[in-house]
Amino acid sequence: MKATIDIPDDLYRQVKAEAALRGLSVREVTTRLYRRWLKEGGGGSAREAPSAWLRSWLDEADDATRRAPPGPSARKVLARDRNRLGGE
Repeated sequence: MKATIDIPDDLYRQVKAEAALRGLSVREVTTRLYRRWLKEGGGGSAREAPSAWLRSWLDEADDATRRAPPGPSARKVLARDRNRLGGE
């Protein structure tokens, strides 16, 4: 289904740029947000339970890890360089 929504231009540009960096389309981001909103009760509560909030962050981290390019993580590269420069 196609729908037309009116959002501020600057917000759309930011979402489009962030989505591109993550290899996603704006449509994919929007669909994920709608699904999450429905799963969490449609915004019925003003505050998300801490366990649900943590689970959503961990799920996002797992997803980002799966989509990461091959090779060492940024943390490993920084640790290697820090050790190289520090003489350790």
